[in-house]
Amino acid sequence: MTNGATDLLSRMSGTGEYLVKNARLMTMAPQRGAPQEGLGIVEEGAVLVRDGKIVFAGEEKAAPQVTAQCETIDVGGRWVSPGLIDCHTHVVYGGNRAKEFEMRLEGASYEAIARAGGGIVSTVRATRKLSVDELVATALPRVDALLAEGVTTMEIKSGYGLSLETELNMLRAARRIGELRPVRVRTSCLTAHALPEEYKGRADDYITDVVLPVIETAHAQGLVDAVDGFCENIAFSPEQMARVFDKAKASGLPVKLHAEQLSNLGGAKLAASYHALSADHLEYLDEAGVAAMAEAGTVAVLLPGAFYTIHETQKPPVAALRKARVPIALATDCNPGTSPLTSLLLTMNMAATLFSLRVDECLRAVTRHAAQALGLQASCGTLEAGKCADLAVWDIAEPAELVYRIGFNPLYARFISSQSL
Repeated sequence: MTNGATDLLSRMSGTGEYLVKNARLMTMAPQRGAPQEGLGIVEEGAVLVRDGKIVFAGEEKAAPQVTAQCETIDVGGRWVSPGLIDCHTHVVYGGNRAKEFEMRLEGASYEAIARAGGGIVSTVRATRKLSVDELVATALPRVDALLAEGVTTMEIKSGYGLSLETELNMLRAARRIGELRPVRVRTSCLTAHALPEEYKGRADDYITDVVLPVIETAHAQGLVDAVDGFCENIAFSPEQMARVFDKAKASGLPVKLHAEQLSNLGGAKLAASYHALSADHLEYLDEAGVAAMAEAGTVAVLLPGAFYTIHETQKPPVAALRKARVPIALATDCNPGTSPLTSLLLTMNMAATLFSLRVDECLRAVTRHAAQALGLQASCGTLEAGKCADLAVWDIAEPAELVYRIGFNPLYARFISSQSL
């Protein structure tokens, strides 16, 4: 076995059998009597993989007999976790918004920048100029940074095209990334992200003319796994988002929503009424929204990178989410304007420092709960028999190091199942 993450970054577990032994496991599997507690730690553990699937994860002494052809991989007592999952990204886009970063440093608000023609709309102009190949080429360095930290599954949104063809091109680029890199990609259609300049003041017409046709076409072409939107004063109202969600429901697509980031419009409650996979951001989430999410099983995806970048002061209601037992996931929200972040490890540190999440909460948030936020909990996110063999091997003394360290990558090896989901 090669010593170092770079050499093993593309290790695929397709056909065949191998045993990862001499490992300390963080299985992230739910614990009996405490479904959201603990890391499922197994000392002196092993993981047996056959044809891209985990067939055993537990104490090494209890591992089943292996065949003579089984490859044995001794990880030297290192920690093994499920591959990390970045469940909210916008990595496909054109241009950058470094100038807006300067403006924010000088006191301009996110809302003021957006209303002045900056923000999402400025990225739209740059994105519309790029072909699918160019979109892929500009996204790959960001994707590679995430993979180098143990990410094996990621979500990629559209939302910077805001026209039929460019939105479809963004989704095509996202699918292409999953073909070019050893990463499982789930796509979200985020055409209801912002109003393009040509539809200024005509949000309902934009939904009719662009958003709904994009959903229909992307679904017909197999380009989309979920439908997302931005419910906010500078974007779309709950009533407008309901039209988008109705279309998604008619197409058999699950929904997600950017909600309660800058104000409380009741977006999370709306999303929960459609049994959304997740509601994301949630700084202004109220008790009614928390209760609705808990009842619907909707995951709360917190995005500390955006909170940090736009100098937000209102924190998401972590205590209320805990009390209601709403699963909490974390993601980079990698995007050019409000979260130019390509480190899920740093995201965990931010969530602990800024939102007071515990270490175990952070680690579940980028594995088990992130899988649930993508509707993949039956296949990914824990080390359990029947799950895809997505593993991250860490050169650490204890799990807390993955949350505690800043600017340090302890990934030793990364394995991803070649099985499609």
